[in-house]
Amino acid sequence: MQDSSRYAVGIDIGTTTVRCVVGHIDATTGTPTIVGIGSVSNTGMRKGAIANLTGPARAIDDALGEAERMSGYQVDVATLTINGSHILSSKADGMIAVGAADHEITDDDIARLEEVATVGKVPANREILEVVPHSYRLDGQDNIKDPIGMTGTRLEIRANVVSALAPHVTNLQRTAELAKVIPRAIVPSVVAAARAVLTEQQLENGVAVIDLGGATTSIAVFEEGDLQFVSVLSVGGANITNDLAIGLKTDPEIAELVKLQHGSAVVRGNNDTVGVKVNKDIHEFAVSDIDDVVDARLEEIFEAIQKELKRAGYAGKLPSGVVLVGGSANLKKITDYAKESLGLAVRLGSAKGYGGVGEHLDEPQFAAAVGLMLADSEAAPTTKQSRGSGKSAHAGKAVKRAGGFLSGIIGRFKA
Repeated sequence: MQDSSRYAVGIDIGTTTVRCVVGHIDATTGTPTIVGIGSVSNTGMRKGAIANLTGPARAIDDALGEAERMSGYQVDVATLTINGSHILSSKADGMIAVGAADHEITDDDIARLEEVATVGKVPANREILEVVPHSYRLDGQDNIKDPIGMTGTRLEIRANVVSALAPHVTNLQRTAELAKVIPRAIVPSVVAAARAVLTEQQLENGVAVIDLGGATTSIAVFEEGDLQFVSVLSVGGANITNDLAIGLKTDPEIAELVKLQHGSAVVRGNNDTVGVKVNKDIHEFAVSDIDDVVDARLEEIFEAIQKELKRAGYAGKLPSGVVLVGGSANLKKITDYAKESLGLAVRLGSAKGYGGVGEHLDEPQFAAAVGLMLADSEAAPTTKQSRGSGKSAHAGKAVKRAGGFLSGIIGRFKA
């Protein structure tokens, strides 16, 4: 009997951690059940960009190994994240003549229109990750969301183009190939996380997803069901750790434990002393000293976030507020701090309702990996692949574009 099992794989390649999620796709309903997860520390990356190929390749291989052992599935193809301040979103528009008045608009027409809208407007050293259509105009009719099947002669588009520097995309692909994984698509981490944690109502009303990572902070704004803005800042939770190491005059490893166990985004205003145990030694620190350091760095991070929201025209104008994801979103009282700093409703993002293994999957650090798995599920192969058994049928055909990933965010609610 032919094996019709379908699997989908997402790999979130963060500066400090690589996380992998494997989902089994129900053949009848198309619903994914998570059957494998992996999470390992990463090296060889700086502020979201790859500094050497071997460190991330080893981390990808190790994270996949954990997920493969849990799921019993050998991974060959996956959807990956890309990160770094080189990721940009820019507005674009274009127009084409599509033929006679009775010509029906096809996918080929849309592809040609997107090419016209982006040629010459996206520099040659950048790779387009996704063209997000905000609206189409057909023979004077405005605000069309999907013109496929309509008839007309002149088709126009207004879109948001998400792009990344080509060398960073190439390095990511080469790193994946060293781990014997073929990238099916490459997606900004904050956009992947949005796929897992946002509701249809939030997407329509207006919402920002903020991915508080180890070395970067990423922002994505959605309104009217579309991605409106993406930005990545070169600062994250690791900066808080480094500040604590300097301010408390201790090792970074101890500072990380202090942040995780005793750090708070809201100043507590007391003179208590807290301790962390490393081996047999207990290191004690004043709560006021910890609070001073954490507060100073958070102020810098959230001032930069507010500046980006203002640049996008959405500061204080998001009815559905802000959803926080990423490992640094686990800092105690971070939602209270963000609410006060940004003047918006704030909640932690959680990828719930997918079932399966893993007790940490609903935590904010796994949002991007789950979102990637959901994207991968739309085009997952129907036969099992074997990682490390030579080149797959997909070798040399890695897909750089997200291939409708963003439009699929709304699509999953209508399935």
